[in-house]
Amino acid sequence: MSQKPEDTFQEDLAASGVAPARRGWGARLGGLFRRRAPAAAPPPVGGGGRWRRTILLGVGGLVILFVLYMAVGAFVVHTVDDDPDFAVASPLANGSKAVEIAAALIERETGDAHRWTANDPFFLPGSLLDNMPNYQQGIIYALSRFTAEMGDQIGRSRGSSQVDPDLDRATGLLRYPGTIWLFDLSTSWAPTASSESQYRAAARALRSYNERVAAGTAPFERRADNLLQTVDRFAADLGSQSSVIADHIEASRGWLIDTRADDIFYSTKGRLYAYFLVMRALGQDFDGVLAQSGATKIWAEMVDNLREAAELQPLVVMNGRADAMFQPNHLAAQGFFLLRARTQMRELSNVLRN
Repeated sequence: MSQKPEDTFQEDLAASGVAPARRGWGARLGGLFRRRAPAAAPPPVGGGGRWRRTILLGVGGLVILFVLYMAVGAFVVHTVDDDPDFAVASPLANGSKAVEIAAALIERETGDAHRWTANDPFFLPGSLLDNMPNYQQGIIYALSRFTAEMGDQIGRSRGSSQVDPDLDRATGLLRYPGTIWLFDLSTSWAPTASSESQYRAAARALRSYNERVAAGTAPFERRADNLLQTVDRFAADLGSQSSVIADHIEASRGWLIDTRADDIFYSTKGRLYAYFLVMRALGQDFDGVLAQSGATKIWAEMVDNLREAAELQPLVVMNGRADAMFQPNHLAAQGFFLLRARTQMRELSNVLRN
């Protein structure tokens, strides 16, 4: 059968590379109205991405809360309590006022009014503090010297007699390091006694001794030679601390930033404050001896100088040159009052010897 002319024409177009036309007008119009396929929708975000964002937001929130907790907590905890009017509310009749104020001061700094901050671990706000821990450790150091003198001098009837067990125990406990928390990894992995628990045990030992003094069953020798030895030991300790201040001033004065100056300042301040309270109370315990020796006025002046030195509390401790116009030297100012009090202690020693 012979091919139609139309079929022959289409075959010739195909052979020449030209696309054949659609057959009929309906096919052409149908192409105009053919519905296009919709665009592919983006794949939904998986659940893992949402969880990652939630975890990151949660961790960030916890970090912010921890920073706020540490900063605000450190501000709340920080207290350098140098109240010159601190006293025992109900003093023990016939007991030693000096022993009683020492026990009360230990209890105040280890939980009754303030928390002990020198041993706070890194996750507690007190670990950010610097001045308060040095101040508290300075107080304990001075009180350990006082209890040692009590055991060696005032708390013994004579030099060859036995040391009072409560005073001996208190002295040992107050020499416990102030930086021990519930663990001391330098010695053992096992839990150990914290610094504040040891110091509070020392306060109980002092109260036990004072109760026996009030009952007349423990010695408290109100003699001039005992007071003389105690004053001399305190003066020697202040002389040693003045040397620390002088050496630091000489080595680093004029530095714009001196991170060690405030450590020395507040450690010395703690010693001076404790000595001020103890010496004021000893003046009441030995009022008869002082009056008989004519040393009452010198004693009062010495106590006043200790108070002035203990009350120094600059906003920022600076260690400038002694002749600086705009940068003071707070260590030098503190050392002046310290040496003045020490000089008056030496005068007291001379008066008590006569």
